[in-house]
Amino acid sequence: MLHLQYKWTVLTVTTVGVLMAGIDSRIVIVGLPEVASALGADAEQAIWFTQAYVLGSTVALLLIGRITDIVGRVKVYTSGFIIFTIGSALTSLAQEPTQVILFRAVQGLGAGILFTNSVAMIVDATPRNECGFALGVNQIAFRFGAMTGLTISGVIISLLDWRALFYINVPIGIFGTVWAHRRLKEIASVEKGAAIDWAGFITFTISVTSFLLALTFAAYGIGEQTTAYGLLIISIMSLGAFIAYERRSKHPLLDLSLLGIREFTGGIIAQLLNAIAWGAVLLLLSLYFQLVLELTPFEAGIRIIPFEIAFLVTGPVSGKLSDRFGHLPFTTSGLALTSISLYLFSTADAFTPYSHLVVYMMLLGVGIGTFVSPNISSIMGSVPAQRTGVASAFRATFFNVGFTISLNLAVLIMTFTLPYALITKIVSSSLVIPEVDKTLFLEGLKKTYLWLAFLNTVAILPSMLRGSSTSENK
Repeated sequence: MLHLQYKWTVLTVTTVGVLMAGIDSRIVIVGLPEVASALGADAEQAIWFTQAYVLGSTVALLLIGRITDIVGRVKVYTSGFIIFTIGSALTSLAQEPTQVILFRAVQGLGAGILFTNSVAMIVDATPRNECGFALGVNQIAFRFGAMTGLTISGVIISLLDWRALFYINVPIGIFGTVWAHRRLKEIASVEKGAAIDWAGFITFTISVTSFLLALTFAAYGIGEQTTAYGLLIISIMSLGAFIAYERRSKHPLLDLSLLGIREFTGGIIAQLLNAIAWGAVLLLLSLYFQLVLELTPFEAGIRIIPFEIAFLVTGPVSGKLSDRFGHLPFTTSGLALTSISLYLFSTADAFTPYSHLVVYMMLLGVGIGTFVSPNISSIMGSVPAQRTGVASAFRATFFNVGFTISLNLAVLIMTFTLPYALITKIVSSSLVIPEVDKTLFLEGLKKTYLWLAFLNTVAILPSMLRGSSTSENK
C-alpha cells in the first residue's frame, strides 16, 4: 500500500514539473516577434531566445543523468525546480537581448533536469506493467501546459508586458520546489561514491554544442558558412574522442553497452526522427495563422489547441493499452498517423477551411500521442534499473537535439523557396509582408511539410525493428 501511495505521490509531484516545462516550451512561440521587437533584437538574437533554451536543456543532460544515478533522483529533481524558477525570474527582468539569451539557457537547464528526472522517478516508482499509463498521465501535464502556453501567451501579449511570459513560472516553481522537498523520498538504487566522468562530459558537451551551433549558423546565415563547417568538424572530432574515451572508462558518462539493447536503440532512433519531423510544426502553424491568415497572436494560439487536445486525450489511453498489448503496435501506428497528417498539412493554402486544418491538427495530435508514451516506456523498460537515470538523460538529449534540428531544417528547406531576408523578417518583425511574399511563404511551407513527412516515415523502420518488450526492469 505504501508503495502504491508513493507511486501516486511521484506522479503528482512530477506533473507540476512537466506542467511548468510544457508552459514554457510553447509560451514564446506565439509571442516571439513581439518579444524581439520590444527588446530591439535582430533576427539572430530572436532565434537564440528559443535556441538558448534548447541548448541549456541539452548539453548537461548526460552529466545530470549520471549524477542522479550516484546521488539520487530527489535532490537533483528539486534543484531543477530551483534553477528553472531562478532562470524564469531573471529572464523576466532582462534589459537587453543578450541577457534574455543567457537567462533562457539557465531556464532551459532547469527544465532539462525536471523533464529527465520526471521520467526516471516514475519508472523507479511504477511497476513495469503500469509504466505506459503512468508516463501517459505525465505527458498530459506537459500537453496541458503546452496548450496553456499557447493561449495565455496571446492574452499576455495583448494585455500585459512581454515579461509576464516568463514571470508566470515563478509562483509555480516556488510551489513545486517546496512540494518536491517535502513529499519525495529516494527509492532508487544509487552508486554512492562512484566517480564522475568529467572528460566524457567535456568532450560530449563540446560535440553537442558545436553541432547545435553549426546547425543554427547554417540555417540562419549567421556569420560565414566556413564557421558552420568548422563547428561541424569540431563536433565530429569531439564525438569521436568521447566514444573512444567512454569505451575505456571504468565509470563512463554513457554506458555504451545500452546501445547493444535493440529495444533501447530502436526507440531512441525512432524518437530522434520523430522529433525532427514535428518539432517545428507548431511554430510553422503559428506563422501560417498570423502571416497567411493575418490573425492575432491570441487567435493563432487558440486555433492550435485542437492538436493539444488530441494529444491530451490520446496519451494516457495509448499508454494504458500498450501496457496490456505491447508497445510495438502503438509506436508504429502513431508514426504512420503522424506522417499522414504532415502530408495533409502540405496541401493547405490560404483558402483551406479551418475545419480541415482542425482535422489535420487532431490527426497529428493522435499520432504523436499514440507514439510518445509507449515509446518512452519501451526505451526505459529495456534498461537495467541502475541505469535508469543515464538512460533517461540519453533519451532526453536525443529528443532535444531532434527538436533543434527540426527548426533549423525547416528554415533550410524554406530558404530553397524564400529569400533569406524574408525569413528574417518573419522571425523578428510584426509579420506584415506583401501578398507576393505570402505566396512564396506558402510554397516553402508545403515543401517543408513534405520533407518532414518523409523523415517521420523513415522512423517507422527502427520502431518496427526494435522488436517486442522482453526485458524487465523491476
